[in-house]
Amino acid sequence: MLDKAHAAGQAEVAAASSGRSCMKIAVLIPCYNEEASIAQVVRDFSAALPKATIYVYDNNSQDGTAKAARAAGATVRREPLQGKGHVVRRMFSDIEADVYVMVDGDATYHAPSAPAMVDKLVEDNLDMVVGTRLQTGEGGAFRSGHYLGNRILTGFVAWLFGNRFRDMLSGYRVFSRRFVKSFPALSVGFETETELAVHALGLAMPVAEVETPYFSRPEGSSSKLRTYRDGWRILVTILELLKRERPLFFFGWLFAGLGALSLALGAPVVVTFLETGLVPRFPTAILATGVMILAFLSLTAGFILDTVTHGRRENKRLHYLTLGSCRPQDR
Repeated sequence: MLDKAHAAGQAEVAAASSGRSCMKIAVLIPCYNEEASIAQVVRDFSAALPKATIYVYDNNSQDGTAKAARAAGATVRREPLQGKGHVVRRMFSDIEADVYVMVDGDATYHAPSAPAMVDKLVEDNLDMVVGTRLQTGEGGAFRSGHYLGNRILTGFVAWLFGNRFRDMLSGYRVFSRRFVKSFPALSVGFETETELAVHALGLAMPVAEVETPYFSRPEGSSSKLRTYRDGWRILVTILELLKRERPLFFFGWLFAGLGALSLALGAPVVVTFLETGLVPRFPTAILATGVMILAFLSLTAGFILDTVTHGRRENKRLHYLTLGSCRPQDR
C-alpha cells in the first residue's frame, strides 16, 4: 500500500516536472545596486529552474550589477525610470512567457522553493503564488521594524479588501500570464507589492501562499527599503486603491465623518434656537450647513463612482479571462 502511495507521489512529481519543461518560464529580477548578491541569485535560480530564462532589469545601478548579472548568465536589460514599480511595469510589458517568477536581487529568498511554487500555480490553476517570509532561515533576517510594518499594512489591506495574504509585501512571487498581462502597474516604488495584492483581491483571482525560508543579505549588500518613508508611501497607496476600487466605502466613511462634524457644530445652534428662537452664531450655523452639504456631496460621489467602478471591474475581468489559463491543456 505504501509502495503504491510512494509510486503515485513520484508520478505526480514527474508529471509536474514534465509540465514545467513544456512551459516557458521567465525569472524576473528587478535590481538596483546589487553587485554583491546578483550573481548568486542568477546562479541559484538557474539551478532551481534550469529551463527558465533569467532576466535582470537594472534600474540605474551605480555599481557593477549589470556586469555581474551578465557574467552569471542572465539576460540584462535596463529601465531608466527610477523605482521598483517602473521596473515591474517594464518587465511585465516586455517579457512573454507562460509562467513568471519575480524575485528581488538581494539573495534573501530561497531559490529551491521556486519549482514547488511553479508546480502549485500550474496544478491548482492559480494566478499568483506568494512566497511568504514567515519562515526565516536566519535570526534577524526579517528586521523587527519591517516585520511590524508588514503585519500592520497586511492587516489593513485584509480589513479593506479581503483576508487572503499573510505576507502582502513579499518580493518573491510566481504569476500566471493572465495575471501579468492584466495588471495595470501604476505604482512607482516599493508600493507595487500592495498593488499586486489588491489587483488579485479586486478580481477575486485564485491565489495561494507558500512558506519559504528567508535569509539575511550577503556581506556588502544593503537594503534600499526605508522603513518610515516607504511605509508611509505604501499606506497612501492603500488609501488611493481604496478610493479607486471601493469608492462607496471610501466616500461613505468621509460622509460619516463630515456629517458627525456638522452635527457637532450645529447642535448647540439648534438647541439655542429652540430655547430662545434666536440664532446668535450665524458663522457657526453657516459652517455646519456647509459641512453637511459637503457630506452629502461625498455620499453622492461615492454612489456615482461605485457604479463606474463596477463597470470598469467587469471590463477588467473580461480582459483577464481572454488571456487563458496557465495550464497548457486549458489554452
